Amino acid sequence: MKWYVVYTRPRWEKKVSSILDQKGIENYCPLNKVIKQWSDRKKTVLEPLFKGYVFVKIEDIKKWEIKKVDGIINYIHWLGKPAIVKDSEINAIRRFLTEFENVEIVDNQLEVNSIVKINQGVLMDYKGIVIEIIDNKARVQIDSMGIRLSAIFDKKKISIL
Repeated sequence: MKWYVVYTRPRWEKKVSSILDQKGIENYCPLNKVIKQWSDRKKTVLEPLFKGYVFVKIEDIKKWEIKKVDGIINYIHWLGKPAIVKDSEINAIRRFLTEFENVEIVDNQLEVNSIVKINQGVLMDYKGIVIEIIDNKARVQIDSMGIRLSAIFDKKKISIL
């Protein structure tokens, strides 16, 4: 039996995991403890760490039956075949989540000289070039109206073009 990654409907990760549990299919939906702030209170909620994905451990013979499960769209593919995840990687994710709360997934593809688009804030939809990376932030240079601006953005607020 091997671990595979399935792509789910948006916000169906927990539902798919529950359906798979009912069918007796081993699965893992990594849940992250996140503190949410409302106007009157704070609450710790469990959110899926990987939005839209659930790990499934199933035999090769039965792997295509999994697509019949409500909420599952398809397998995640690598080189034309369903991607296989090692047991050690699943165990590493489990250990990491038991030790830490409020975990964030950060795209490490961002490099100096990458062309990016701003996704949030006053400069939303502007394009720029990364000139410096500082931890989870990036300094982006934006040319607009004949002037050159430089601002520091949270990596989550920019995307690579």
